[in-house]
Amino acid sequence: MPPLRGTGADREAEGPEYAGDYRLQACLGAGGMGVVHLAASASGLRLAVKVVHARYAEDPEFRARFRQEVAAARRVSGAFTAPVVDADPDAVRPWMATLYVPGPTLADQVKRNGPLAPAELRRLTAGLAEALRDIHRAGVVHRDLKPSNVLLTDTGPKVIDFGISRPVDSDLHTETGKLIGSPPFMAPEQFQRPREVGPAADVFALGSVLVHAATGHGPFDSDSPYIVAYQVVHDEPDLTGVPAELAPLVARCLAKDPAERPSPAQIMAALLPPSYAAEAFIPAQRRRPSLPDGEDGAYGETGSRGGRGEPGPSPAWDADTPVRATAPVPPRRARPLRGGRLRPRLTIAVAAAVALAGAGIYAAMSPPARGGTEPPARPGEVATAFAGWETTLQKHGPTAAPACAHGEGALYCAARGVGLARLDPVTGKVLWSLDAPVKAESPLAPFVLTGGARGTGGLVGAAAPTGPLRAYTAERGAPAWSTSSKLPESFRPAGSAVVLTDGQGGVRAVDGQSGKELWRHGLSGFDVPRPGPYDSVSGLLAVSETSADGTHTRVGEFRARTGEVVRQRNLRGALEPLGRTSDGALVLGSLYQASLYDALVLLDPAGGSVRRLPLPHRIDVRGVAVHGSVAHVLDADGHLTAFDTAAPKGRVLWELETGAGNVSTPVVGPGDRLYFSVQDGRLLAVDTVRGALVGQTRPRLLNGRLDYAPLVPPPLVAGDRVFGTAPDGSVFAVDARDPASW
Repeated sequence: MPPLRGTGADREAEGPEYAGDYRLQACLGAGGMGVVHLAASASGLRLAVKVVHARYAEDPEFRARFRQEVAAARRVSGAFTAPVVDADPDAVRPWMATLYVPGPTLADQVKRNGPLAPAELRRLTAGLAEALRDIHRAGVVHRDLKPSNVLLTDTGPKVIDFGISRPVDSDLHTETGKLIGSPPFMAPEQFQRPREVGPAADVFALGSVLVHAATGHGPFDSDSPYIVAYQVVHDEPDLTGVPAELAPLVARCLAKDPAERPSPAQIMAALLPPSYAAEAFIPAQRRRPSLPDGEDGAYGETGSRGGRGEPGPSPAWDADTPVRATAPVPPRRARPLRGGRLRPRLTIAVAAAVALAGAGIYAAMSPPARGGTEPPARPGEVATAFAGWETTLQKHGPTAAPACAHGEGALYCAARGVGLARLDPVTGKVLWSLDAPVKAESPLAPFVLTGGARGTGGLVGAAAPTGPLRAYTAERGAPAWSTSSKLPESFRPAGSAVVLTDGQGGVRAVDGQSGKELWRHGLSGFDVPRPGPYDSVSGLLAVSETSADGTHTRVGEFRARTGEVVRQRNLRGALEPLGRTSDGALVLGSLYQASLYDALVLLDPAGGSVRRLPLPHRIDVRGVAVHGSVAHVLDADGHLTAFDTAAPKGRVLWELETGAGNVSTPVVGPGDRLYFSVQDGRLLAVDTVRGALVGQTRPRLLNGRLDYAPLVPPPLVAGDRVFGTAPDGSVFAVDARDPASW
């Protein structure tokens, strides 16, 4: 049989022989969506490999769900979850490999041996609370915690099956009319407000799981899922049989109002000091699965009956198979694709810095350097560290990450309720601030105006996404000028000018210092142009306009101060300008559909030559940073691809799976480093030479909660400092020279 990466269709009845580079040895369980196999790596490492049925591999929606499962599992791999060793969601038959250790599920244990004793129940409560704490710290909501998704091992409970989990910073939401989860263990808000499900829903599920473990049944029981749903939303839970010492805590977990439920940390605190022995639950010994070719090893089956070694039923796919492990995974390193072959694989062990599930407050979020795996500071970097700072601009109400701009030695930021503020970039002290416009629903977008001096530091501008545009003196924040228009306008700073477009073909520019209109007319050759990136070297602003049928795009460049179109031409496909290479070539993204890119297109401004460079696979792009000849492409799942545009047909230099969802546009800074922000407030740093994650900050959430936001402001790099913003309303600065210390 060919490996999964091979071409051609596998015969489903026979099954594949390999998943990627891993030989599949024995079937551990099968369900409606796929099969879980026992496998071995080249070094002999035992793995549990989940392989999707061929009939689902052709379903784009299922592939998206499976890719989300892989991303979520990578983010939370740690002491209480199953570490992902390798995965390929884009294979002919998508698969994911985790380390393998035996252990019954909580559902099997209760079914075969009855409810847990009080001491075992208390240990289970503490272990699951700690697991949820680390899962939520990683920015993930499980959404389907239930007894069949809890493994009992000699090192404590492990939470598995992230098939319907979502990062709290993800822009993927439950579709209208679809109920996702297991009703007896779902929170009321999952039935009533599925788009607002947060970490508190996992705490409600924990309460239901504990009742099941203590009594053999859930707090809301019925043969009808509709009745169960009604009971979850309206009725009080049945806690009969729950030990008296735990019943009040379980009742709090099952509160109808998410705000009244305890956090995992509060649950852990309520259990201290422990009143039970320290030893962990040790499941009954079970028989090994039969292995081909006379192979053997101390590996348990997927189920047992009373510890007598009788084989249990085959586990279902949706309940996941209890074949997970928790041994640490080596730090992730990006590796070149073998033989230059471009393959859309997520095939490298998850980085220790992205595991996000260790002991202590965000301790596991420290990059590998803290474990001694990262190199020392680069030659020439100063030893004196920048201590950093954090300033909260907004403290109350619904928050969103502030938006900032840096220039003329000053930092300017805007937040909800704070129209504009100037901060000292060295200390973070607020030098002055202005109230936001009354109708402003999101932070204004600040930018520094150049080209002259008016007061100390010139001017700073700020505007809502569709105007009006206002300018203020940098010294005191006094009003300088503002624009007015009958139509809402979007703006694009371009050196000493600001270009405004109304989306209906109207284009004009104003002088950044005086606010006086420089010109107002249509751009020759364009009907409804869309401004792109500005090139400070040539003083040209890119512009594009895609045809209604998406078959071609007119691309040009014009002078911002005069509106003169310098060059333009028609190109095939739907394209959008992204940036420029060091030799001046304009880089455009080729849109397959929506935000999916299938290629990069390079337009030489001098000779007019065009090169189309296919990407290794279609990428849901969130941002592209061009540095030299390399385009760093960041997708919606936090997968970063370094693509060399200088190669005749393009070439992937490295790929890095960061596991971050809903990210900002990446920014390249000095020292061959790239930075981007995540919606949970983290700032990540990547070494662009080695393709390695070298640092990340802790999440910054307001009261541990995160509202969805469609855009995440990118960080700012200024000399030896990086400025980031977070959804708790804060602005912070860290030392760009030492990401390992973040």
